[in-house]
Amino acid sequence: QVQLVESGGGLVQAGGSLRLSCAASGRSFSGYRMAWFRQAPGKEREFVAAISWGGGTKNYADSVKDRFTISRDNAKNTVYLQLNSLKPEDTAVYYCAAQGSGTYYEIRRYAYWGQGTQVTVSS
Repeated sequence: QVQLVESGGGLVQAGGSLRLSCAASGRSFSGYRMAWFRQAPGKEREFVAAISWGGGTKNYADSVKDRFTISRDNAKNTVYLQLNSLKPEDTAVYYCAAQGSGTYYEIRRYAYWGQGTQVTVSS
């Protein structure tokens, strides 16, 4: 069983920070792009950030650029998302996903997904 398990979500005041983790198991994700998506109630799932296997290429949605930072530790099979300067509109379930090929923003090309972790930002 391939598994991606997110953790680190919670309740934080506007302007605060959280660090999300995504632990992968069940198969090798060597060569895979890893990404974070989020989904707020009543809205479609949207791209947040992505990182290449080697970590040299990072992509961010305009709404989170300069506030969020994606990173990975391949030795630990873990991807991270540092969320800073959080806003109420960042409230959503955050999902980790893995892509073997395709463009970073194309949600349909991500074959593996975690169950999500809730991030709630109060005003």
